[in-house]
Amino acid sequence: MRTVILASQSPRRELLQQIGIEPVIEPSHIVEEIRATDPGEVVQELALQKAEDIVRQHPQEACIVVGADTVVSIDGKILGKPKTHAAAYAMISELQGREHQVYTGVAVLFPNQEHKAIRFTVRTNVSVYPMTEEEIRTYAESEEPMDKAGAYGIQGTFAKYIRGIDGDYNTVVGLPVAELYQKIKGWL
Repeated sequence: MRTVILASQSPRRELLQQIGIEPVIEPSHIVEEIRATDPGEVVQELALQKAEDIVRQHPQEACIVVGADTVVSIDGKILGKPKTHAAAYAMISELQGREHQVYTGVAVLFPNQEHKAIRFTVRTNVSVYPMTEEEIRTYAESEEPMDKAGAYGIQGTFAKYIRGIDGDYNTVVGLPVAELYQKIKGWL
């Protein structure tokens, strides 16, 4: 099996391990540059930037480099990762009682095969139950939302507020591993 390098430190490694891929973790340290405004295009840009950063460190290796990025979008507006608990509170207030979209973009590059790349985006709709003021405040003041797109993690305590999803659960976690596997299984 080829070495799979994940250009991230996130819990996405656990998703790859779940499907039998033990990735090498090499987080990208690029300064993200976003030119697109469409959420699906934004995650593609960011995933590609991360993967390209790591490929530059392994130009001739027979490996597979995976970059991924996730954003939450509501009413066409992208919600990033909150920098403060007040920002987390504002995001959760906007999401509660409504449906929003989660986009995960994936870029797969093959360093020793010039111009070989696989790129795709998966969108999942997520519906959140109405929340009380106290529930919003308690969650926003915890540490859980601070490193998550849209200020929540579906796999954490916020799960109790998820009414349902239409799409791939793992996309919301941060890596649509089934689709990724189907696209790269011939290269492993």
